Amino acid sequence: MKIERTVTVDVPVGAAFDYLADFTTTTQWDPGTVSTVRIDGNGGVGTSYQNISKFLGRETSLTYVVEDREPGKLIRLRGENKTVVSVDTMTFRRTAAGTEVTYTAVFTFKGPSRLLAPLLRPAFTRLGNDAEEGLRSALVGLRSESSP
Repeated sequence: MKIERTVTVDVPVGAAFDYLADFTTTTQWDPGTVSTVRIDGNGGVGTSYQNISKFLGRETSLTYVVEDREPGKLIRLRGENKTVVSVDTMTFRRTAAGTEVTYTAVFTFKGPSRLLAPLLRPAFTRLGNDAEEGLRSALVGLRSESSP
């Protein structure tokens, strides 16, 4: 299962990257996130986070680890629990309009939950749409925070 959304906002690449590379900000832009706490690390490769999200009325917890980080260009995290692996990748590109952020989440289900995955597609589509809206709103908010 793959969700991919792209938003373009009038903020500098560095500001967008710094904001999103701190995965604890998911509580501000991902409507499904209940909490995200940094467990270990300084935000670079190897940093781990505990994320609790609500999906289809149930809370689920994943431990995310930063697998790749290229300042101003890319951040990739891998989240896992007993039923799913989620690889979340954010890429950043300077455009004439500001910054283009592409957020991709690939979910791989484990065990019996693999059989349910196709039935969850509509819920994941809604999740992606809600996250896109939250992401755009949060990043546009960065612009107003940095304005005099």
